[in-house]
Amino acid sequence: MASIKDVAAEAGVSVATVSRVLNDHPSVSAEARARVQAAVEVLGYRRNAVARSLRTDQTHTLGLVISDVMNPYFTELARSVEEEARALGYSVIIGNADERPDLQDHHVRNLLDRRIDGLLVSPTDGGSPLMLDAARAGTPMVFVDRWIPGVEVPVVRADGLEAVRDLVAHLHGLGHRRLAIIAGPAATTTGQERVTAFRVALNAYGLDLPDVYIGQGDFQADSGRRVTEGFLDLPEPPEVVFATDNLMALGALDAIRARGLRVPEDIALAAFDDIPWFVHTDPPITAIAQPTGELGRAAVRALVDRIEGRTPRSVTLPARLVVRRSCGEPASPVPPTSPVPPTSPEAPASPQPPPAQSPAVRSPVRRSQS
Repeated sequence: MASIKDVAAEAGVSVATVSRVLNDHPSVSAEARARVQAAVEVLGYRRNAVARSLRTDQTHTLGLVISDVMNPYFTELARSVEEEARALGYSVIIGNADERPDLQDHHVRNLLDRRIDGLLVSPTDGGSPLMLDAARAGTPMVFVDRWIPGVEVPVVRADGLEAVRDLVAHLHGLGHRRLAIIAGPAATTTGQERVTAFRVALNAYGLDLPDVYIGQGDFQADSGRRVTEGFLDLPEPPEVVFATDNLMALGALDAIRARGLRVPEDIALAAFDDIPWFVHTDPPITAIAQPTGELGRAAVRALVDRIEGRTPRSVTLPARLVVRRSCGEPASPVPPTSPVPPTSPEAPASPQPPPAQSPAVRSPVRRSQS
């Protein structure tokens, strides 16, 4: 394998000049740069990333710990993270927590031992001492999608509050009054936030959310199936089941079909976290979509800013309602809408990202159809 000395000899320049060319230093003349690049091609020289990391104390590697690699939302998030990192000159090592706090901390510990330059995490719960210790130690870190209250690192997330309000208005306009929710884990910020937003939106229309219409899930399909079976066993089942993530929505759909019931004729179904599969179900599922690719790219940029000495900031992007046909929507392209509630509800007491961050970046909320 060719060494940097071999490249220098082939190009007729010093080793220092080769090093400057490889590191894009502007002080090298165009002629010398061309000779070095030609020598690199001829000899097939490849930089030794391990040796370079020992000299510079940087590995140009990021760690990403996601909550569940089987969840299409996190699969898309991981893909956008990898693409943006590669464009900025970084590699990514991915750890799958499988919604388990112990496995999450196992991956975080291993990634830190590998001397990664920075860490992206979608926390599985809000009580990881390891994450708090890493943040206090100055580890470059960004939370994406979820966050841990009290850990003051940048947070890149989607705000689903307006989209949940849009969903409830849409369901109310279709005549639905008994609405149930499959909640995510109460230990996660997204699990808390979506239930709170749903309750506040219902209250704006004078609708209650009784305890029997709140089912505790874990962001995985089996829990969506189990909770929906419980809803269907009630003396007065709900008219709508709102699953707060896509896998729980698919589990809910399985439970409904297993009873020989039809969506939306017998019971309506809506979901948080739109996925490409939802347009292929029968009927296509009405869902709240997050800007997943944008979130992944923004998270990488925030982390690289932190690594490279710039000031990162938290980013908040809007989710949006995507209307399809799983809630009894008419065939016409424009769905019915419900009148605006007579009074605006108070803002939900949902968890908020650490206040020490710079102001979030926001865009207008839009309702779209597909």
